[in-house]
Amino acid sequence: MQHVLPATGSRIYLPSGHFGTVKYFGPLDGTTGLWLGVEWDDSARGKHDGMKDGKRYFDCRVPHSGSFIRPSASICYGCTFLQALKNKYVEAVHGTASQEKIVLGSSNGAIEVEAVDLDKIRGKFSNLERLREVSLDNEMVSSGNNPGEILSTCPNICGLDLSATLLSSWDVVAMITTELPQLERLALNRNRLTPPSSHLPASVWLRLSEVQLNGTWTSWEEFTSIAILMPQLRIAELGYNGLTSLSCAKISTVLDRIEILNFDSNKLEDWQHISEALKPCTSLQRLILSSNGIERIPPRGSCPSHLQDLKVLSLSSNKLHNLRDIDQLYEWCPHLETLSLAKNPLSEVNDLSRSARQQIIAKIPSLRVLDATAISTKERSDSELYYLSFVTKTVPGDDEAKMKEHPQWKMLCMSQCLGSTESLLYLPSLLLCARAR
Repeated sequence: MQHVLPATGSRIYLPSGHFGTVKYFGPLDGTTGLWLGVEWDDSARGKHDGMKDGKRYFDCRVPHSGSFIRPSASICYGCTFLQALKNKYVEAVHGTASQEKIVLGSSNGAIEVEAVDLDKIRGKFSNLERLREVSLDNEMVSSGNNPGEILSTCPNICGLDLSATLLSSWDVVAMITTELPQLERLALNRNRLTPPSSHLPASVWLRLSEVQLNGTWTSWEEFTSIAILMPQLRIAELGYNGLTSLSCAKISTVLDRIEILNFDSNKLEDWQHISEALKPCTSLQRLILSSNGIERIPPRGSCPSHLQDLKVLSLSSNKLHNLRDIDQLYEWCPHLETLSLAKNPLSEVNDLSRSARQQIIAKIPSLRVLDATAISTKERSDSELYYLSFVTKTVPGDDEAKMKEHPQWKMLCMSQCLGSTESLLYLPSLLLCARAR
């Protein structure tokens, strides 16, 4: 690890477990010596937003996440990619002895056994050219290596996890990954990366199909500017990024290939805005919107739905409280097959009440799985019969009144009339539907 003073924008790590970004280096009025102005990843570690005694020294993206600390040898400024790789995957040989004593980790030091030819095993694992999947999560990578070194050392990496490192910019990420020609999956969770420069080569992420940017505070606009360089991108994760909207100045045409988007634990509360913003994502099949504070699904009306081909949707841990929202959800997503709604006010404790579950199943004819539980043919039939009975008993008036409150009612009447004579006895109101046919 190097112990030199960092440049502004560098990432640091303290032994206490805190990551931060250097936003200022220099003197403070009224003090002696030099200070580091740091924006901490964990805002609870901060004391201010870069202002001291009325003078601003730096800005913070997250309010109240900054503080000043003295430069210290205990601060970690990171290491190169290959240093981290060798530290984790290359174990030094122990000598010529054919037998070694090792302690079984699961025995808490109580069991010691003899192992034979461990150096041969170490040698096999130290062949970095064989590596396909690499995790350097929390390994403090801060920079690449000299041109060609990574390519000659580990050219066959297909999946790479660089989460919670000291990488400071997309340019540094590109310096590393441009020498990994087989790279398809890249995790950069819990980093803080400045946007890429305009001179990055168009070939930098040609094969990349999955990118994870959870907890990076990457905006939608920043993401779309990066996605331009990822023509094979299919899966993108942007959870825990503080997103309040998905508006952006430029929309990348590459978004039309994305099949899975994960926005878990953001602040995307406006369903109609989400639909409009995802218009370019014409191949989208799965959308994760858990824990975003969504309170309602508005009627679609004349608004075009850009989510009509969606098959998998997670809305768990939001604020949906009205079963009418489910009717409207089906208008927006008529091909929905898998839905998660647990931990909404619609539910009781952690599971949807039986009544609510039956109504949701009846309201969305295309649904096959609800809250990780498959919907059997019998459960669907029972749910639809229950729903029809419920509507008949609780909604006064004629068919038109029932249709207004429950859009699926007439269709289900027709379906039950066609599918089961027993249902006619169970629900006398279905006779009216049958005659209407």
